[in-house]
Order: sequence, then structure tokens, then C-alpha cells
Amino acid sequence: MSERSPEQIHDQIRELLDSLYRADSGRILATLIRLLGDFDLAEEAMHEAFAAALSAWPGSGVPDNPRPWLISTARFKAIDTLRRRARFDASQGELVRYLEAQSNSAKKSNEHNSLGDDGPENDGLEDDQLRLIFTCCHPSLPPEGRVALTLREVCGLTTEEIAKAFLTTPRTLAQRIVRAKSKIRDTPIRYEVPSPQELPERLGAVLQVVYLVFNEGYSAAAGAEVTRAELTGEAIRLGRLLAELQPEPEVIGLLALMLLHESRHAARTSPSGELILLENQDRSLWNRKQIAEGVALLEEALKSRRFGAYTLQAAISAVHAEAESVAATDWAQVVALYDQLVRIQPSPVVQLNRAVAIAMRDGPEAGLMHIDAVLENGELADYYLAHSARADMCRRLGRTAEARSAYEKALALTQQEPERQFLQERIRQLK
Repeated sequence: MSERSPEQIHDQIRELLDSLYRADSGRILATLIRLLGDFDLAEEAMHEAFAAALSAWPGSGVPDNPRPWLISTARFKAIDTLRRRARFDASQGELVRYLEAQSNSAKKSNEHNSLGDDGPENDGLEDDQLRLIFTCCHPSLPPEGRVALTLREVCGLTTEEIAKAFLTTPRTLAQRIVRAKSKIRDTPIRYEVPSPQELPERLGAVLQVVYLVFNEGYSAAAGAEVTRAELTGEAIRLGRLLAELQPEPEVIGLLALMLLHESRHAARTSPSGELILLENQDRSLWNRKQIAEGVALLEEALKSRRFGAYTLQAAISAVHAEAESVAATDWAQVVALYDQLVRIQPSPVVQLNRAVAIAMRDGPEAGLMHIDAVLENGELADYYLAHSARADMCRRLGRTAEARSAYEKALALTQQEPERQFLQERIRQLK
């Protein structure tokens, strides 16, 4: 058997490192942020460590435990960077000495341990990821900063990818990330998992970010496409990670909700990109594997009896997922679930969705009465789906002039092209 050439070895190491980066860069970065206390320094050091591995491993061989090697190398790269800075900034000197002492302690610990895989670099890698998520989603950061920082630091998306997904410029997105990092550093926001007393509020902020990311992917606020699969995929990945690290009932409920919604992905648009409403979707295209997983997770969350709004929304989605058609849907159960949801999360959007469910149970006249009551409060005056729902009730009741007026209001408020095309077609169909 012929020996591999240096070029072949180099290519194989590069492939291995690419795979390691995809699988482990999030965990490595989270640990480096804990060890170094600085987002930008940790990110720079991690990339230098991967470059060092590409240079060293073809000659020395791949370590038995690549991740600790990368973390340790990154830490020494960071110390070198700080030493260079200390020549110009005396305040960096103390940090260098602290990190050097920390590294020496880690080295002794690893020498004492024959496996070399239980040093401080590797203590609680899962906790490091959880710390990073809670830090990026801290309530004192602005919502747009939380989303941008989480996608950048936890999910590893580039600034350009995030900017494209949210239809903003890379410069604007980069500014959000810089401001969020500055807030973390200057406040300072502690890099830690919250105490049991703080957890409900802090976990709520994390789940809100994950669901914001999912919703932007599931029903994009603007642009040429209804969905953005890269964002729904990242939100579900974050949900799985949270469920593994912090298996609270609402975390499991949110993951169930996202999977049940995402199961309808293939049926929500036509091959040409046109929007297809739930009532007209080809249910054979729904992803039965995702539905089964979502329902199993939902049952687990419901058993706890400590569930909240995400779990109730998942239960509503499960009723739709398990029905053979719109006509076969248990609308009485859907309304009952919305009644519970209104009690714990009395938002205008929840009231609107409940009104639509009432229309499906009791007819369009009952639905229109409830939708008008919601619109009278004024909070949904600029929400296109409220006017679209009202238009649909009027259309079904034969009130054509009112339907046209409401569809036109909805059309003026939406920026998503498939939604606009759908509403224009509804207006054309009115006689």
C-alpha cells in the first residue's frame, strides 16, 4: 500500500479540522470566553488555534483529544496577544499574569491526569455553552442585540449571513454586535448560569430570542420568500441544545412547538413560491417524523404540569398536525386551548388567533364579532394579519365591499412579497 503524500495528509487534516469546527467550535468558543473573559479575544484565539493545528498536526499527528489541544493552544495564543498589547498598555500586564498563572495551574493538572482531559479547559463544557447562551440573551441587552449576538456567538453564523436573513446591512448588524459586547463588558454582565431564583426571568429571555429567530425564519417579516430555512434550522438546533442542557418543561414545549410548525414547511408554498394557507395545504407533504417527535415532547412537557405559553401553543399546533383535514380538526379543543392561553398570555395576537378559531367552530359571524372587538382596542391597527382575518370573515359572509377594504388595508401593511401576491389575488377574486 502506497504511503500518503504530504499534500494528501494536509488535505485530510484540513477536512478533519473543518469537521471539528462545525461540530465543536461553539463549545470551544464558550469555554474560551470563560477562560479569557473577552468575546473578541476568545474568537480571535480560537481561529489562531485552528490555523496552528493545520500547521502542526500533519507533522506531529492528530492528538488523542483534539478539543483540549485546541482550547489550550488558543489560550496560549491569547496570552501572546495580550503580551504584545501590554507593551503599549500597562493595564494589560495584570491580566497576562493572571492568565499565565491559570495556564500553569491547568498544565500541572493535566500532567497529573494521565488522560489529560480533565483540566480547567474541559470542566463543564456543557455549562460553558449554557453560560454563553444566557450571557448573549441577557435582559439588559436590547432584543435586536440579543438575537444578533446569539446567532453570531452561539450559532456561529457570519455577520453577513445574519444580516442577509434579517434584511439589514452587515454594517448595521456588526454595530449591534459591537454594542451588545460593549454592554456585557461595561455593565459588567456576569458570564454565568443564573441562580434558581433568577432562572425563570432569565430563561424566559432566552426562549424569547430562540422563538424570535424561529419566527423570522418561519414567516419572514419582509422579502421575496415566505420562509428562511437557515433561521428555523438554527432556532431548532438552539432549542435542542437548551433541552439537553436545561430540560425545563417550557424549553421542551418550545422545541415541540417549533418542530410541529416546521413539519408543515414543504406544504406552505407552491413550487413557484406562492403562499398556501393551512386549509389548502397538501397534508401528505407534512413531515410525519417531526410531528411524532413534537407530539412526544409535548406530552413530556404536559406531564410536568408546570408548562406555560409555549407548551399550550404546541398543543394547539398538535391538534392541527394530527387532523386529517380542516373539517376534521377538533376546533372546540383549539378554542379551549386558546382560552387557557389567553389567561396566561393575554396578548392581542393570541386574542386574534382565538377569534379565528371561534369562527371555525361557530361560523364567520361569531368570528367577525370577536375580531372587531380585538381591532377596537387599537393595538393591532398596523398588524396586517388582523385586517386579513377580518377580510376573510367578511368575504365568507358575502360582505364584499368590507372585505375589499380590509384586504387593501392588509396589503398596504405587509412587506412580504408572497403575502402581497396572495392578498392581491384575493382582491381580484372578489365580485
